[in-house]
Parts: sequence; structure tokens; C-alpha cells
Amino acid sequence: MVDRYIAAIDLGASSGRVMLARYQSQTQHLTLEEIHRFSNGFKPIAQKFCWDLVYLEQEILTGLNKISEQNIKLDSIGIDTWGVDYVLLDKNGAVVGPTYAYRDHRTDNLMTKVQSEFGTENIYQKTGIQFLTFNTLYQLKAMMQEQPDWLEQVTDLVMIPDYLIYRLTGKLNREYTNATTTQLVNVATNDWDNDLLNYLGVPRQWFGNIQAPGNTVGYWHNARGDAIPVIAIASHDTASAVIAAPLKNKSCAYLCSGTWSLMGIESKTPVTGSEALKANITNEGGVNGYYRVLKNIMGLWLFQRVCAEHNVSDITSLIEQARQQQPFIYVVNPNDARFLNPESMTEAIKQVSLETNHQAPQTLPQLVRCIFDSLAMLYKTVIDELSTLTKQPIETLHIVGGGCQNAFLNQLCADLCKIDVTAGPIESSALGNIGYQLISLGDVPNVPRLREIIAQNFDTKYYRPMTNYDLGK
Repeated sequence: MVDRYIAAIDLGASSGRVMLARYQSQTQHLTLEEIHRFSNGFKPIAQKFCWDLVYLEQEILTGLNKISEQNIKLDSIGIDTWGVDYVLLDKNGAVVGPTYAYRDHRTDNLMTKVQSEFGTENIYQKTGIQFLTFNTLYQLKAMMQEQPDWLEQVTDLVMIPDYLIYRLTGKLNREYTNATTTQLVNVATNDWDNDLLNYLGVPRQWFGNIQAPGNTVGYWHNARGDAIPVIAIASHDTASAVIAAPLKNKSCAYLCSGTWSLMGIESKTPVTGSEALKANITNEGGVNGYYRVLKNIMGLWLFQRVCAEHNVSDITSLIEQARQQQPFIYVVNPNDARFLNPESMTEAIKQVSLETNHQAPQTLPQLVRCIFDSLAMLYKTVIDELSTLTKQPIETLHIVGGGCQNAFLNQLCADLCKIDVTAGPIESSALGNIGYQLISLGDVPNVPRLREIIAQNFDTKYYRPMTNYDLGK
């Protein structure tokens, strides 16, 4: 007998899904079904890259209505999305201006300006957040330079998942984990930092009060008139993914692998010393008093763009061809700013490789091998940084998310990091979303028990170090 029917709306930068979970409390059997999948992506509006909020809302409603058409009475709904991007609302709840995507170029060079004016160390000590050119802090700086007239119209700023909850329920909420990605939340108080808001010149009342994840914001009413609770789960998709990662102790790290690679650990205290700043480590909000001490890595975005540019239809074959190439001939820094949103990822990689290695990959398999070798090398660097900063050796890396299906990259990671690697669950963000709804509903007592339930119901693969690469270092 099914005790709970739960919907997870899981939005990534390239696609979105409405997922349906069935949970049996007595057997702790959890299943996940994809009800509706749709593409996502930023689109140009007046030479700016923006999100189509109307389209996203329509697709979410399509998925939820498909569930209702099955005569299923949902117990709750949760939404997770990427971070940093926001929506501006006027007093009537209408959207003010376009909703910019983080890969838009309007923030180019603004991070350096803000650092020089407010102080790099000052920003980091206040927020504990890594410096990325697209953080909300710099997006708002761009807005104040380009659209200062919006000040008279705007009454509220909400992050993307909070906006979508508002559209479902008519209620405003500011969820903690996503709020921390803005680089505007004080790491000591877990509240908006007034000094940074004053520096930007944006009103404090735009931001409302930050709420810990787990509260029921309001209700969505389906065509039958059912009032379904909408729960503000850990709405940053990485926060949800980490909830579903099988972390057991302090010697475990996670890698949320997808368009982005987010590698880090859970910690009860933030890591904000000078060495953390030098390594550009971030301290994003987690659940139950934990911080996600991690680093953003550009991730499979490079591979996705290259595949799109070369019209690749057989990704499995291409990865196998890349595996057969000579290793570590072409290595680049995946976090090079030129890879954020280039006109041609292929040419950008070749250019950076030429500068770094004095030679560039010429064939598509060489190009892909360059990407995977470079990611694995950066994974090793970040593992070493985290171990040094926390004075805690990392013995196991848990890779979750869609990228954990790449067995070649998983094995490369195990080989270079010289640690055991697990892969799974694939649907980590959706499972973390669902799991925190179960916790909020009182069906699961805590995150450790949730992780055990997920591990019991979803497959995990294991990788041990096998090849000792001589990198000449």
C-alpha cells in the first residue's frame, strides 16, 4: 500500500522534470517515476541571455496536471533549481524586467570592480561564498548600473524556486539554501548582510526574511480542487543532491556531477580562513545546521557544448574513443572564464590548450579526452584542498547526479585521487527534494535515515584506483 505520493519539480539549466515518488512507510520502499520532461535553456532577449519563466511555469503545470489525471492525490510538492538567479516583482506580483541567466555577459569584469570597492577579504569574511562572476551580488551591481529606474517599481526579489512556488501558491518565501548562493547572506548570522545591500543601494525590504527549509509555504489547487501543500525543501539543486548522497562520516566527500561539478564536504562550521579564500572555497547553506563546504567546477558543460557543436548522436561511442586516446597530453583549467559561455567551446578549448600545452587537440576524441583529463585533474586538486583545509583525509568520494553515469570519468577520478569512488544515485536532486518532503511530513526522522532508505532503493556502482598515471610531476 502506498502511503505517500510526492511530486518533485527538479529544474536544471538545460532540462526540467516533474517526478512522482511513491513511498511505503512500512517497507520503506521508495520509487521514482518521470512524469514530464522538458527542455530548458537561456534565450537571447535584446542581446541578453534570459530565462523564459512563462514557459517553465507552463511545463511545471503540465507535469502536475498529468499526475492529477491519474487520479493521484498528491501529499506535497517541492521545487529545486539552480542558484544565483533571481526574479524582481512589483507590488502586484508582476515580473519587472527580464530574468537574466547567470551566463549572461552583463557581469563581465564587475566582480573585480566590486572586490576593489568593498574588499575581497571583507566580502569573503562576511559571506564565506566563493567568487564567481555571475553571483547575485554582481548581477545586482550590473542592474544598478544599467536599470536604476527599476528601483521605483520593484517591491520584492525572490530566487527562481521561490518565484515558482509563488506562482503555485500566491505566497512569498525566501528559502535558506538558495539564498546563500547570492553572496549576500552573512555566514555568521544566516541573514541578509545589510552592509552589502547598502553598498549595492538596493532596499532591504526587497529580500524578506530567510526561512529554513521544510516549511509549507502554501497550497496548489488542481482541477479537482484538491489543496496540495507546497513545501520549501532545500531548493538549491546541489543542496537537495547532497541530501541524497550516501555520506556516512567526515572522511566522505561528494561530487554532484552534471552541467556543473560541485565537489565538497558537509561541515557544522564554515571554513573561511585565508587559505580557504585563496582556494576560492564556498560555504553554502545546507540543512540541519550544516554548511556545504565546496568548490564549483565548470563540469560537463564543456562536454555538452562540444557534443552540441559537433552534432554528436552516439555519446557512448565518443566516450570510448576518448578513452583510447593518449592521456594527459592536453590539460586545461575547466574553470577558465573563457569556458563560461563562449561562441565556440571547441575553439575556446583549443586556444586555452595551445597556451597551456603549446599544442591543441585536433580530433573530436582528443578534444573530449582533454575535457575528461582536465576535470579529473581538477577533482584531484579540490580533494587535496579540502583535505588540507579541514585537516581531515578524504577516503571516499560519492559521485551523484546525471554525470555519475560516465564510468570512464568516474574511474579516472578514482585513479587520480587515489581513493574509492561510488556512483549513484543518478536522480540525486529529485530524491533529495522528495526526501526532505518526507522529513517535513514526518515520515522519515532525519537525513541520515533518509540516506539509508535511498541507498536501499537505488543502485550504487563502485570504483577503486586501478591505474597509476605518471603525470611527470
